[in-house]
Amino acid sequence: MLNNYTAKYTKIDSGYMGQLVEWPEIITEGKTIEECRKMLKDALNEMILAYKEQGKEIPVGGALIEQLPIEV
Repeated sequence: MLNNYTAKYTKIDSGYMGQLVEWPEIITEGKTIEECRKMLKDALNEMILAYKEQGKEIPVGGALIEQLPIEV
């Protein structure tokens, strides 16, 4: 079964911070949106493996939505 999660990106001094709305423990940072997105996917995969090893239930994701910051 494939879950989709909502990614929220916030502009910070060092680049971008990414977080999954349905799984708020998963937070990453990257210099660019692309780097942050890749790190968020890596963090998600690691968290899924850890949850499976511990026998924990994996949070159910919603629709795949990305909230991208608007550059002004």
